[in-house]
Amino acid sequence: MRDVTAELPMGVTALVGRNGAGKSTFMRVVLGLMPLRSGHIELLGRNPGDRREREWLHRQVGYLPQDFGFIPSFTVAEYVEYSAWLKEVPKPARRQAVADALAHVGLADEHSKKMGRLSGGMRRRAGIAAASVHDPSFLVLDEPTTGLDPEQRVRFRELVRSIAKDRSVLLSSHLVEDVRALAEVILVLDGGELRFIGDVAALEARALPGAAGDSNLERGYISVISATGK
Repeated sequence: MRDVTAELPMGVTALVGRNGAGKSTFMRVVLGLMPLRSGHIELLGRNPGDRREREWLHRQVGYLPQDFGFIPSFTVAEYVEYSAWLKEVPKPARRQAVADALAHVGLADEHSKKMGRLSGGMRRRAGIAAASVHDPSFLVLDEPTTGLDPEQRVRFRELVRSIAKDRSVLLSSHLVEDVRALAEVILVLDGGELRFIGDVAALEARALPGAAGDSNLERGYISVISATGK
């Protein structure tokens, strides 16, 4: 990663780029899971590279990896409660926090189902509940709609939109429809460098005549990464 300067506002920031562009590295650095060689990151006013401040951030940040782990025999409620324990939600408040998180993602009636028996869409919603059970101020979602069918993706976008009303969400995606529907800000990474930062309209405006793509947003994205000469 180099020459990346960006400020993530309230709402959804979409992180896009080809495979190997540095998206996962960017997320891991932001979360303090990977050290910076140079530069500075401030997350919620704290330095994620500092051990003590990273411990504080652990309780303020939620993270849903693309391939998140779970124990198939756990019920949905047990899975989310385990995440609440990991995030140090006080025991007296834990049961209510789990109930609220499951209600928010529409899984209150599925609390006793085994994680291993959930559909892909329900499993993603359970992952969101687990990532947000401690009411984080900043939420990171890595390719959250991968593998979902069109109807599941629409419902998932509605969920992300509701979650982002009062917090910052950093979301990586390869899917133009998700970016268009959700993002207030788009970051385009390529070769570990930030090639574009702006809203949907600004990226559409970067589309060059003859650029590949089926929409102005796709053509704008292709034009930006093609300008790198790679």
